[in-house]
Amino acid sequence: MAETRIAAISDVHGNRWALEAVLEDIERRSVRHVVNLGDSLYGPLDPAGTARILLPLDIPTVRGNEDRVVVEPPWAAGVSPTLAYVRESLNAVHLRWLEGLEMTLTAYDHFTLCHGSPERDDEYLLEEVSAAGVSLRDPGTLMARVSGLPQPVLLCGHDHVPRTVRLPDDRLIVNPGSVGLPAYADDVPFPHVMQTGTPHARYSIVSRVEAGWRIEDIAVPYDWEAAAARAAENGRPDWAAWLKTGRADDTHR
Repeated sequence: MAETRIAAISDVHGNRWALEAVLEDIERRSVRHVVNLGDSLYGPLDPAGTARILLPLDIPTVRGNEDRVVVEPPWAAGVSPTLAYVRESLNAVHLRWLEGLEMTLTAYDHFTLCHGSPERDDEYLLEEVSAAGVSLRDPGTLMARVSGLPQPVLLCGHDHVPRTVRLPDDRLIVNPGSVGLPAYADDVPFPHVMQTGTPHARYSIVSRVEAGWRIEDIAVPYDWEAAAARAAENGRPDWAAWLKTGRADDTHR
């Protein structure tokens, strides 16, 4: 069935509080179909509680890089405390769900779903990271990266920042931002930060109208103090700061 109005969520990262608020907002706006762009459960928050909400929804969902990390070896020595916490929190049903996720999907005829890029779950599609900082990729590079995908809208996540880019052939690439983590700092491939500037949970509504595709980027308030407190309890003051402010800097890397 071709559906022309969907809600796109991504990068929940185990933030049950944010997910509950976003799903309530989606229902309030009478959007019937939801797709999930991955990185659903990893984080020092409530991975099991998030899984208990997501799995019964049975919505089109792709694998994120952190979804893959949760279920791939090694399982014992050398894993981070956060990864150990996530693995210990999840049951066999949750892990099987993660293991069964595909890297790309076509949903409702019009939409291609991926987490990072169509070829890799751990790279930004829209942004280039260099020693000079983060910049938007040029149209030619983006066209090459999404060649062979005929759907008019490609939905991606991974960088946590809402953005829509129109390609020269009129296709759109839409990143709805992150439901559960509005900012973070990373060292790969160069030190950089991604940040939205507010602690709101983010998602997008994509709908077909007479003039073309309409993209609504939604920022939803929720109890981010509760989420930040859980992160701090689980030894991640960096996550706590990111959750409360929507900003990241080198002091919270």
